[in-house]
Amino acid sequence: QRQLAESGGGSVQAGGSLRLSCSGSGYTGSRNMVWFRQAPGKEREGVARISPTGATYYADFVEGRFTISRDSEKNALYLQMNTLKPEDTAMYYCAAGFLSGGSWFDFRKWVYWGQGTQVTVSS
Repeated sequence: QRQLAESGGGSVQAGGSLRLSCSGSGYTGSRNMVWFRQAPGKEREGVARISPTGATYYADFVEGRFTISRDSEKNALYLQMNTLKPEDTAMYYCAAGFLSGGSWFDFRKWVYWGQGTQVTVSS
């Protein structure tokens, strides 16, 4: 059974940086993987996706501040977040197992999720 676990969240001031990690148990090879986030009272939204070939895709609000990457040998996924803003405050989740059809950034299309890691950015 696949399991994912996020880490690396924390509290930073605006302009700061954090690096989130996602480790996968029972997850082998290169797959589409994605980072989502969810702020209180808001729907879960897609942040970044990495394809099996390493192509990366970002939500518009990222504006070049985040970088998604992976280490397939370690079964690890990363999200480097720079120039953080207070509006980036949210619980961040990694996900795997995309159900074909529909938008990559539709959270309902992903099967496997971690428990999330909290990111808090103060102004």
